[in-house]
Amino acid sequence: MKIVMLGAPGAGKGTQAKRIAEKYSIPHISTGDIFRANIKNNTELGLKAKSYMDQGMLVPDELTLDLIMDRFKDEDCKNGYVLDGFPRTIPQAEALTKALQEKNDKLDYAINVEVKDEEIITRMSGRRACLSCGGTYHIVNIPPKVEGICDKCGAELVQRADDKPETVKKRLEVYHELTQPLIEYYDNEGILKEVNGSLPMDETFGIIVSILG
Repeated sequence: MKIVMLGAPGAGKGTQAKRIAEKYSIPHISTGDIFRANIKNNTELGLKAKSYMDQGMLVPDELTLDLIMDRFKDEDCKNGYVLDGFPRTIPQAEALTKALQEKNDKLDYAINVEVKDEEIITRMSGRRACLSCGGTYHIVNIPPKVEGICDKCGAELVQRADDKPETVKKRLEVYHELTQPLIEYYDNEGILKEVNGSLPMDETFGIIVSILG
């Protein structure tokens, strides 16, 4: 079962991807994790990626795809995987489709977790993080026992720059421009499944499970 997750930042696709991976015993593959693992292990591809990242540059699509295709060779991918964070653009999607076709392989599902922009802005701007122990909270959904203070270590909670409403709006604009066209792309490929990410998390997951079987 080979799955790619789609959805705007804050839609909850990462959380659902982890739950799918756990239930079906397949790896949750995110580009960030692949970069970190290859850099840590000083692989040839990892060193190439690091040279771009150290200069504050994006890792080129071709190199990212090489890293992902290399990851697919690992033993834990033999029954499939959940791909999260790649592809982000149509050229990346086309390159992935082509690379898989060359190995007589293909994706089975593209699952789009759909949430309205206004809800995403509310969700993300309510997030709070503890920079001391890494604890995460939400002022509405997972509030700390004492406002502004981490339950675990007592440090002050902060709103990350990424979660400020103006930053979230910008990230959503980029998503709609570059990434949303993937929904149409995978619909045309005949593998798109849309799920309502505004429902409670367990309900959304239940719908995904009914799709995957």
